[in-house]
Amino acid sequence: MSRHAAPVPPAPTVVRVEHLTHRAGGTTVLDDVSLLARAGSIVVLAGRSGSGKSTLCHLVAGVGRPTGGTVEVLGVPASPAPPWSTLSLLPQRLALVPELSVEENVAWPCRLAGREVPEEVFAALGLATLRRHAARATSLGEQQRTALARALAVRPAVAVLDEPTGHQDDANVDRVLAALGAAAAGGTCVLVATHDERVLAVADVVVRLEGGRVVG
Repeated sequence: MSRHAAPVPPAPTVVRVEHLTHRAGGTTVLDDVSLLARAGSIVVLAGRSGSGKSTLCHLVAGVGRPTGGTVEVLGVPASPAPPWSTLSLLPQRLALVPELSVEENVAWPCRLAGREVPEEVFAALGLATLRRHAARATSLGEQQRTALARALAVRPAVAVLDEPTGHQDDANVDRVLAALGAAAAGGTCVLVATHDERVLAVADVVVRLEGGRVVG
């Protein structure tokens, strides 16, 4: 009699978006968007500028309420925003504290959550020699990687990352991609908005948006 391995159950769903609609200034930005994202996966929101990617990121992160439909993170409505130990955010406007050092910016969500800062995150993102530098004294690319390190260091259930390679050269894109893979391997659901084909290449799931709707 042949023996078969038991099927591996799918990872749990950690983000659930159902029939999401959002309007701003009289314009429909998102129209009947639904998606599921599972723990330990890289889910990419792909589309041109103006397709609704950033708005969808903000609504998943609890930055505002949708006009209609539901957004849930770990079975709970996303708004008001959950703590960073549950969901962290890398916005396009990086929201660093410029007077604080790179290390202090990365560390603050870990300290709020009562967790140790994983030392490897600095070397992984090319920040090891910049730890004591004030964030304002670093380049835009370095600031973006600092904000990414801040989002990933707390090891959240979900990390929402808006254009994480937008200010990176090729070598640092490789660092970012490795960091996304490591986060997913550790169980984080990584939700990324991008039009960078290199990020799409490492995705487990690609959700394409056009004119605020899911296409394809």
